[in-house]
Amino acid sequence: MSTQIKIIDLSIKIEPAPGPEHQRLEIQHERHHETAEYMMKRFGCSKEDLPSGLGWANDYLTLGTHVGTHMDAPWHYHPTSEGKKAKTIDDVPVEWFYSDGVVIDMSHKKPGELIDIADLEEALIKMSYKIKPFDIVLVMTGADKLWGTDDYWSQFPGLGKESTLWLCNQGVKVVGTDSAGWDRPFWAMIEEFKKTGDSSVLWGAHFAGIEKEYCQIEKLTNLDLLPPFGFKVACFPIKVSGGSAGWVRPVAIIEE
Repeated sequence: MSTQIKIIDLSIKIEPAPGPEHQRLEIQHERHHETAEYMMKRFGCSKEDLPSGLGWANDYLTLGTHVGTHMDAPWHYHPTSEGKKAKTIDDVPVEWFYSDGVVIDMSHKKPGELIDIADLEEALIKMSYKIKPFDIVLVMTGADKLWGTDDYWSQFPGLGKESTLWLCNQGVKVVGTDSAGWDRPFWAMIEEFKKTGDSSVLWGAHFAGIEKEYCQIEKLTNLDLLPPFGFKVACFPIKVSGGSAGWVRPVAIIEE
């Protein structure tokens, strides 16, 4: 009996949506009728030589590498990682981006709450799963359902430095989340910093990359369609030269 494969898209669209200024993008679409004259000049033909007198469609985008579903490289977090120059997205080993996937359900956590080591350990015990080196760990918060609203950018839980390092110390190289960021929302980190004076809470999960080299995918979706484990993840990022991140269209591959 042949094995059937089910592929689930884990990416959101690159499209205009409410959000902070650094998430703005512009898309200019050239329609078929707009390029006919250019094609006529390039090929030395007449409009009658083109099917229905139409040319090709084309698109021009202006956007940052952290717009849409993307992979953060160690270079995003700091100039150094593990005591050496941090890798840019075009330097990260391609082998990291295809491996066994694990979904850790944190959808019960409230917006702004910290996902700590105990939360991860408890979830894994319930799943009867032990993380192994090079697993791709995906944290499900349910925040992807807010995509296209202002709440998407502020209503989600996130990891901290200790919980991120805990995953890295299991040999994990790639993690991901279905929220806007791997850390907690800015308002939650700022609130705790003002209350405690502890600067380690500011972008702590990202800054964990100074100590341990890892990549993270932000703005995933459809994690609720996946089993807790027993599937593959393919998440190869675009090789932006010297980039702190690269756009990615991750997919889960499930054998049925």
